[in-house]
Amino acid sequence: MSQLTTVDATFLNAETSTTHAHIAGLAIVDSVLCPGGRLTVPAVVDLVRERAHLAALPLRQRLVQVPLGLDHPYWEDDPDFDPARHVLEIGLPSPGTPDQLADAVAMLHERPLDRNRPLWEMVLIQGLEGGRTGVYVKAHHAAIDGVMAAETLAALLDLSPEPRECPADETEPERAPGMAGMLGTGLLRAALHPVRSALSVARAAPYLDEVPGVSQLPGVGRMSHLVQGALGRDEVPRAPRTVAPPTPFNRPIGPHRSVAYGELDLAEVKEIRRALGGSVNDVVMALCATALRQWLDKRGELPDGPLVVGVPVSLRRNGTRDVPGNQISIMTTPLATHLADPVERYAAVRRDLDLGKRRFAASSGSWVRELSAIVPAPLAGPVARLAMQALPSLTVRPMNLIISNVPGPQFPLYLCGAKVLGYYPISVVTDVSGGVNITVFSYNGKVDVGIVACRDLIPDPSEFMDHLVDAVDELKALARS
Repeated sequence: MSQLTTVDATFLNAETSTTHAHIAGLAIVDSVLCPGGRLTVPAVVDLVRERAHLAALPLRQRLVQVPLGLDHPYWEDDPDFDPARHVLEIGLPSPGTPDQLADAVAMLHERPLDRNRPLWEMVLIQGLEGGRTGVYVKAHHAAIDGVMAAETLAALLDLSPEPRECPADETEPERAPGMAGMLGTGLLRAALHPVRSALSVARAAPYLDEVPGVSQLPGVGRMSHLVQGALGRDEVPRAPRTVAPPTPFNRPIGPHRSVAYGELDLAEVKEIRRALGGSVNDVVMALCATALRQWLDKRGELPDGPLVVGVPVSLRRNGTRDVPGNQISIMTTPLATHLADPVERYAAVRRDLDLGKRRFAASSGSWVRELSAIVPAPLAGPVARLAMQALPSLTVRPMNLIISNVPGPQFPLYLCGAKVLGYYPISVVTDVSGGVNITVFSYNGKVDVGIVACRDLIPDPSEFMDHLVDAVDELKALARS
């Protein structure tokens, strides 16, 4: 039995009619080696039934609410769990083009998950060109973070077309506490909350200048620096006072989504890194800076200063990989879209990311956990939803968008004998984080890119993908000059 952490619960509480806090991925598989040459729902259902106990995602567990909302919900094994209720199938009309697939995924991504059963869903999308199959997998962020998602994929996928032998499930079903137990624990935590909240505020105070939006307020940076000095942490670098400029994708979002996906050559990205210095992540961020610059400039909306980007960071370290709940934070950094010269732009991206990493290392991103614990559980939901609704009317933008780079395996994987040709992450857009999200996943010699946007703000995000390809050519030319 486990209970949602304050960070987990925040993902539940932040959901509104226009914002859903699930994360997803689109795999494209070649089913030629599957029985009958087709990946089928029964085969996937049998796989999930056999391996559910190995997955980091609680595939079998559902939420149990605490009476009167006195405390955060618990997880328990669903006595009615049947993976057949979570694995669906749809078909694309001929000819099954990439654009049709992107539109289908966008519609699937708009749908909220049913909170009365385990918070995940898988949809097989048949009818793709070349006889391939799309596999769209969605899970609620309250149940899973990036590392857990990767470990869940590892549990379901194989290194060869032949499935491996898996140990039998010998675990006992987990049950949430009874009503009396949940009420007793909830009342005790409510009584202790003022003390816990005060401690969270004290622990977060030195790092308020890292909090998106808050860091823009006058005096916050100086106050944080003074607190750090009082604690003997004068060596901690100051966080830059980043101000997110207005863009076309920083307006109130609607309920509909648009999706684009594509791939870059990992060897070319590494060639750029070797020639220009830095890391693969530096190159990815520089490519995104160039693509965003081109997109904004084409519309006459290019800001004079840098954009502000949120970069999710895993807090899981050796020895904490089995810790339940989300172990993530977010680092904000300027993104030098305002610099016309590609050499200067690349250098600025590297410099800003290095400063952000050094500053983040000093705090370990703990402000996310501490600030999420300040509001008592009975008020957390209404406060979070009120904040989400009020934010679009404010002039302070916490950030312009989120960009995430997730390293993956550099060898092929198989699902029920079907070879995974690519895996494209599809994440979250909100009024807080901006109306577009770019996530990349390196897999088997490629950099797979998934882009999701608010359809009202960006009807066709595939243009970003085109600009990313142009950005690779630009940096390759620099690397070879």
